[in-house]
Amino acid sequence: MFKHHLLLIYRNFKRYKSSFFINLIGLSAGLSCALLIYLWVNNEMQIDRFHNERLYQVIQNEHLTDGVQTVEGTPGILAETMAKELREVETAVATSPGFWLGQSKVSANHKPAIKAAGKFAGPDFFKVFSYPLITGNKNEVLKGKKTVVISESIARKLFNSTDVVGKEMVWSNTEMEAENHAIISGVFKDTGANSSEQIDFLVSYDVLLGPEGNSGYRKWTNYGPSTFVILKKDADPVLFNTKIKDYLKTKGVKDYTLFIRPFAESYLHNQFENGKVAGGRIAYVKLFSLIAISILIIACINFMNLSTAKASRRSKEVGIKKVMGAPRGSLILQYLSESMLLTIIAVFISLLAVELMLPQFNQITGKHLILQFSPALIFAIIGVTIFTGLLSGSYPALYLSGLKPSTALKGKLQLTAAALLTRQGLVVFQFAFSAILIVAVLIIYKQIEYIQESNPGYKKDNVLYFETNGKLRNNIDFVIDEVKKIDGVANASSIDRELLGDLSYTLGEFGWEGRNPKEVIKFQRADVNAGFIETLGIKMAAGRSFSKQYGADTSNIIINEAGIKAMRLKDPVGKIFKLWGNDMQIIGIIKDFHFESLHRKVGPMFIRYKPTHTNRIMVKIKAGKIKPVLEELQKFNTKYNPEYTFDYKFLDQDFQAQYMAETRVAILSRYFALLAIVISCLGLFGLTTFAAEKRFKEIGIRKILGASEFNVIYILSKDFTKPVLISILIALPVGYLLGKNWLNSFAYRIDLKLWFFIVSGFLAFIISLATVFFQALRAAKMSPIEAIKTD
Repeated sequence: MFKHHLLLIYRNFKRYKSSFFINLIGLSAGLSCALLIYLWVNNEMQIDRFHNERLYQVIQNEHLTDGVQTVEGTPGILAETMAKELREVETAVATSPGFWLGQSKVSANHKPAIKAAGKFAGPDFFKVFSYPLITGNKNEVLKGKKTVVISESIARKLFNSTDVVGKEMVWSNTEMEAENHAIISGVFKDTGANSSEQIDFLVSYDVLLGPEGNSGYRKWTNYGPSTFVILKKDADPVLFNTKIKDYLKTKGVKDYTLFIRPFAESYLHNQFENGKVAGGRIAYVKLFSLIAISILIIACINFMNLSTAKASRRSKEVGIKKVMGAPRGSLILQYLSESMLLTIIAVFISLLAVELMLPQFNQITGKHLILQFSPALIFAIIGVTIFTGLLSGSYPALYLSGLKPSTALKGKLQLTAAALLTRQGLVVFQFAFSAILIVAVLIIYKQIEYIQESNPGYKKDNVLYFETNGKLRNNIDFVIDEVKKIDGVANASSIDRELLGDLSYTLGEFGWEGRNPKEVIKFQRADVNAGFIETLGIKMAAGRSFSKQYGADTSNIIINEAGIKAMRLKDPVGKIFKLWGNDMQIIGIIKDFHFESLHRKVGPMFIRYKPTHTNRIMVKIKAGKIKPVLEELQKFNTKYNPEYTFDYKFLDQDFQAQYMAETRVAILSRYFALLAIVISCLGLFGLTTFAAEKRFKEIGIRKILGASEFNVIYILSKDFTKPVLISILIALPVGYLLGKNWLNSFAYRIDLKLWFFIVSGFLAFIISLATVFFQALRAAKMSPIEAIKTD
């Protein structure tokens, strides 16, 4: 029986080559898309899942005057205090945020320093996080100020071995005043691609805390480190959340509340709105999962429609089998076998296609995905194969097997209203989804274009920056003066941290004339050198910028317009701004500039003149002079800092990096939209072909009676353009709602213009019309005599 079914399937595939290849191409493309997205989604869902399931991060809500803002920074002693005072906590640890030591350098045996990402971490780090140690005791490796734990790859780079416990290593960072010598106490396995944290070395948290009472991080009002806890097995996370909500108030801290979040959810659910989780990367996981399923369904719809469209060709076969006594179940099995076999062939083609496309896909997504046949992937492929085979073959199998023998033997089938409505409904779904993707691609493209063309409030082009290390660390003014002498340098200054997304902030210990003590305002801050505002081309709204001509500028301060607005301060220049117990005179107001991405509104910010606090040199280069300036900067570094490599970044690249996720979504959406359109058009092309073949005799008679080619094209096209128009009418409002929802994640965004939707709808219609027109024109040009001869 099985052999007989295979023979029939082979004959049918051979007989109906066009529909076979259309279905095969569509299913292969749909399965390739689904498999690529599955690999990406599965990777995203596995990030940080290898840690203890009872691991939670303690997060802080700041209750500001204009709403609640959620931050990961907590008091530096929160972890150790919670471990002592709260019985639900099994273990707790504090770590520094990634950007503190994220751009460090390490060296050993007088070798050149190499880049490394570090963290300050408490003694229980390896009891809280599940990073395996190769050497060292997890209870001891981070005890003592002179200890450091390094990754396997760093150990091999520095010592060509992992047997390094007891050896000395030097680490440095622009945040620290000098190089730090430490003894290696352990080596851990490299944090893999399934970890959101990429760590090269860990420094004892005691270095950050300093002697008892001498560190700001021992104060409950000083924030920055992240806090993580492992709850005991019998602890209820919900009750614990309630318990710690006002925990900081017991320490004399107002306007802050705490809550916990499972660490495994941190990567995907990393956005908050008014103190509650409001999405994050999970939105893109859901989006592309929906796209994968929809494209696969579109491919299945092609199979359904083409199979039912050619039903009249196979009706006699069905009629004869029924007359010969074949049960309906046998016919259903035959047609499902056809769809399953076609799907299996498509799966093998898609696996080959995915293997070929993965390098490009990885480049777009920034991943390192491989087609590894793990049990999970094998089960997923089997599941998708069965789902696709049954879905695509179910409707044709039920439709054909349900034909009456007398009707089937005549070979002239008339679609019922229900069958016709079903077919048109499937076409509507196909093109509605394709049109939605066209709308989405256009909206994403215009928003990214808006971001790229928007004025961030500073001149980002031709600006590079580099950190001062070694001998240059405490000679900032010398470095700036020497850099300014280089031909092609327009200006230079310095700042204490990266400009974009790396500014520090403060909420209290400041005041001004007429301040409402109940108001809580968050200020971003930056310490800069003279010429910083001029180097970046930031506009002054009032007053003046910092200058070395004024010796007292260290007691002065500059505030942005958003800060003045939040303070409700009139005529602010010359007034006193109290900061950490010191009277600072406001000497200038700067125009707002975006120190964060356009997802957020520009908030209050102040700038202090603190040259000795700065450690990053910012260089404005004249147009066309980047290459020679870089060569001179390299020579300067080799002359004065030979033990350190010259590493630099461009400000415009940092600006673009803020929107990497959106850029990747735009690229992938464009590809998937094109794929959905191609698959839909393949189906429409096949349906038009069968419709033309079915009406050959009618077309021949009409042409003999004087019908023009245009009349024939119109007759064949109108039945297909109607469902396409309906799909566009459905897609446009859906696309509007989805686009508006996505744009709401940006504080600064484009307005949804009517022409976006007109162009998208027109494009979808033209593509479908061109598909139908090609086949209709071919039918219109056929010989009337040949058409009349058709049986």
